[in-house]
Amino acid sequence: MGLLNIIRRMALREKQSIREISRRTGQARNTIAKYLNAGTIEPTFTVPERPSKLDPFSNKLAAWLKTKTGKSRKQRRTLKHLHAGLMALGFTGSYDRVAAFARAWRADRLREQQTTGRGVFVPLSFRPGEAFQFDWSEDYAVIGGDRTKLQVAHIKLSHSRASLVRAYLLQTHEMLFDAHWHGFRVFGGVPSRGITIIYKRLPGEKNIWRQLGIGCVNLSGLSLERSRSWP
Repeated sequence: MGLLNIIRRMALREKQSIREISRRTGQARNTIAKYLNAGTIEPTFTVPERPSKLDPFSNKLAAWLKTKTGKSRKQRRTLKHLHAGLMALGFTGSYDRVAAFARAWRADRLREQQTTGRGVFVPLSFRPGEAFQFDWSEDYAVIGGDRTKLQVAHIKLSHSRASLVRAYLLQTHEMLFDAHWHGFRVFGGVPSRGITIIYKRLPGEKNIWRQLGIGCVNLSGLSLERSRSWP
């Protein structure tokens, strides 16, 4: 009952008075009050289940539709061909009924694909002091009246999300050493795992982590891991 929905929305969501609702809908105030005081939100109707002529052939039609999706456009049987095939098996219903079944079948299949294709989300969790994450970015600042490009190092604790950001003029090995040193100094210790967010190349270098990171790991015993986003 559309009018009931309109009245309840105007009163409950838009906070309009009964007088204003009556003016806008043309209904009497007593009628508006009756609708609002009624516990019924929508009238309910019992629709009896009626057997469809397609029910005995639904499994066969679903199998045909599944086979059809695996073929190229030229090889697919049209719905008219499927309707004719069902009629050869004894189906006496209309083509429209077959088309409606096909639409519903495709919609259900699409929902299943959208649900199963997302995979399982497993939230990451870290113990205190277990891991830190390191990344860097580029930004600009006005230094001495000149717009200067900066290399910004980001280091963050995975458990508490405490972070430190430091800006440098150049992206060098010394920048990485300095950023980590200051981060561990501020955090009060060195976590057992280091997660590097991205891998970048320095000018003239093959790979900064191949030359720098592996050596640091071997010396410190730190576990260095790769990642492409902040956990």
